[in-house]
Amino acid sequence: MANNINTSDTFHALLSQVELELLEVLLEPDDATYPWNPTEESSQAYFDELEQQFINHNLLDEELTTHSQSFYNQLDTLWAEVSNCSYYNCSIENAAVNNLQKTLQTAFAAAVPQGWLNAIATKASEIFAPQKSLGDQLVECVQAVLPGLEADDLFVLARPFAYAMRSGESQNLKSVINNVENREWATLSEIEQAKVSIAIAYYALKQLDGFQSKA
Repeated sequence: MANNINTSDTFHALLSQVELELLEVLLEPDDATYPWNPTEESSQAYFDELEQQFINHNLLDEELTTHSQSFYNQLDTLWAEVSNCSYYNCSIENAAVNNLQKTLQTAFAAAVPQGWLNAIATKASEIFAPQKSLGDQLVECVQAVLPGLEADDLFVLARPFAYAMRSGESQNLKSVINNVENREWATLSEIEQAKVSIAIAYYALKQLDGFQSKA
């Protein structure tokens, strides 16, 4: 019994690839039968159709290659446009910050350290939004230089400036600066520094509003 099983396994293992292909052809439907006699008229039609299939396949490959290359080229173009746009927007923002820093230094450098002015200018440029509460923006600007002060306390100090901008009144910034102009900045209390910082932030936001109106 064991010998019969081994003989059967050996028989299947010895089937050649040609025999398997022949068996596959014999099992195909009649309309797909391979033309074994090349001299028959139907054989030429079969080979013509087969050749056309190869041609169509090659054309499809070429078309896919062309279209894929075009697609990737378009992606490269779009990515370059996005990168340029981001760089352009970033350049504009940096220019606005630099201009505002110079404006604040011209107006307040005699009384306030340059680093303090630059920090307020940077924060004001970052958060400026006409539709946003002016009080919130003033407080955020001051917290950039005086993070230890409570927001509620800063809102109280910022209230006159927020009201002045809403009502169209002008706030006398010069008087605020004059109060500390002849004193060392480091000797001022945090509340005094906060009052001056709010005045500077108010001035900075008004400048940004003017820049936007001209744009």
